Amino acid sequence: MKHTNQPLFAEERQAQIIELLEKNDKMTVPELANLYHVSTVTIRTDLRTLDAAGKLKRTHGGAISIEKSGFEPTSTMKEIEHPGEKRAIAQRALELIENGDTIILDTGTTTYELSSLLHQRNGLTVITNDLKIALNVETTTDASLIFVGGIVRRGFHCTTGPIAVSALTNLNADKAFLATNSFTPEKGFMTPTLQQAEIKRAFMTASVEKIMLADSSKFGQISFVRFAALSEFNQLITDQNLPEEQLLNMNKQASHTTIIRA
Repeated sequence: MKHTNQPLFAEERQAQIIELLEKNDKMTVPELANLYHVSTVTIRTDLRTLDAAGKLKRTHGGAISIEKSGFEPTSTMKEIEHPGEKRAIAQRALELIENGDTIILDTGTTTYELSSLLHQRNGLTVITNDLKIALNVETTTDASLIFVGGIVRRGFHCTTGPIAVSALTNLNADKAFLATNSFTPEKGFMTPTLQQAEIKRAFMTASVEKIMLADSSKFGQISFVRFAALSEFNQLITDQNLPEEQLLNMNKQASHTTIIRA
């Protein structure tokens, strides 16, 4: 695909943008503006048009391919990503847990890190749909453990589906610690599958307090299904890499949500 300094019709430029995303997975607005010698306003218009047509997924500051938006790394792949940030977030989350609490731990590598710290609390009841978290809690703590059964997602070590969601309808927790694949201020928190979105919503419904654990790499990313807005959470715990400007914007958007950088 050749790029020249000659102006292209919008349709030509948009077709080339789709081809670029198929090869590169993601592109930023400034990158595309420089490549085509047009303004960032023009590129944003292109991306809005293509997003509305289902040709790509817009992100904060750019776009990703449709294939990328539906991709979810396995649990093993996630374990090696941002380990220091996840441990810091988990340590800060532990400070919110009191002896005797009933807590929900969503499936995820950061929530797994939190489960590894629960031996520092007594008399907990832990509800989870994550096989690895359940084993960790059972072998390292004195907590009562409730495992939410359902359909096991191979490669992800967790359960989903109507059985899992139904099991949560009669349970009540003090605090739910949720994980996410993606977040943008406009679209909220997202996950790649409908089944994951359903059980996350069920976790939120079952709990008095809702706490999101998300490292900053999740921000500005897009996944297939939205499951919650920032304002639905009591607290969001992220890491120090979240830019100050973005933190201020999020505080304005959800003034009742406490945002903590661990």
